[in-house]
Amino acid sequence: MSDPTLPLDNAALSHLLLVAAAEEADHRRRALDRASKAAWTWPVEAADVAAAGRPLTELRSVGPWVAAKLEAWLDAPPSVPEIDETRVGFVTFAWVRRVLDADPSWEADPHGDLQTHSTHSDGKLTLEEMADAARSRGRTFVAATDHSKSLTIAKGQTEEELLAQGVRIDALNEALAAHGETFRVLRSIEMDVFEDGSGDMDPEALRTLDLVLGAFHSKLRIADDQTDRYVAALRNPSVHVLAHPRARMFGRRTGIRADWRRVFAEAAVSGKAVEIDANARRQDLSLDAVRLAVAEGVRWFSIGSDAHDASELDHLPIGLAIAAAGEVPRERILNYLSPDGVVAWARALDGT
Repeated sequence: MSDPTLPLDNAALSHLLLVAAAEEADHRRRALDRASKAAWTWPVEAADVAAAGRPLTELRSVGPWVAAKLEAWLDAPPSVPEIDETRVGFVTFAWVRRVLDADPSWEADPHGDLQTHSTHSDGKLTLEEMADAARSRGRTFVAATDHSKSLTIAKGQTEEELLAQGVRIDALNEALAAHGETFRVLRSIEMDVFEDGSGDMDPEALRTLDLVLGAFHSKLRIADDQTDRYVAALRNPSVHVLAHPRARMFGRRTGIRADWRRVFAEAAVSGKAVEIDANARRQDLSLDAVRLAVAEGVRWFSIGSDAHDASELDHLPIGLAIAAAGEVPRERILNYLSPDGVVAWARALDGT
């Protein structure tokens, strides 16, 4: 339940809008549902907009009728019903802006994006278009992490296709360097990892890459504890980064269950990185999980927008804010290394 003595934040308002939508029909139901979804993306708290005497219709998907409901709730905050488990622990864009505005260096310091997708798997833009979009946003490098072959629904790459993509990445990097650009694309992959910790790609093919993300994409709703599955994945010598560890999805699934202290302890011992997937629908690791990972001694973190189009590149600040609020030391985040620094880190894990 919410604290009635405090202004309702956008997350609480989103839930109230969702509950109210279930009590309406037709266009009113649709209006409330749209506003509930949009509330997570409002760049400022609705309470602050109202306190400043500005109309709430400034906020996306808020018309006069919805604004009147919001104003009534802000004037007399009701108790907020328990939030569905699939929505717990997600942060709003307003929260992100508040955290990062308090310390602008998180965005100002040079940094890269360590999970992006292109038309080499299920992305919407070509490799070159995604690189250009990231460069225009001030990123210093990106990892091209298209999916691997077993994830056929996402058009995962075979070993031969991965090699061809590597040739294309090399040509792109050479062209950028020839024009005096320091921006770089890392040869990477988001490899599907099975229950026994093995990956779906030939380890020899992976040796040509700069960075390997390992991720689970099947049996994501199992109720039983899956700690051993994580330990096995972290012990896979080809995996450098454990990607979107819990595999949760906003409004859809809570993700895999595990003894996270043991998982993070294994990551700490192995020196592997755990990812903060910054995509708004994933936010995985969550803030609470990041704090636990820090407490358990995880030495390295990786942050990726998990972008499948240009607009999702703008989700990266969500991960930066979660890292900042989770008190992750900047020097332990791979994104703040140089491209060569990331490659050297991965090579050291490989023992090469």
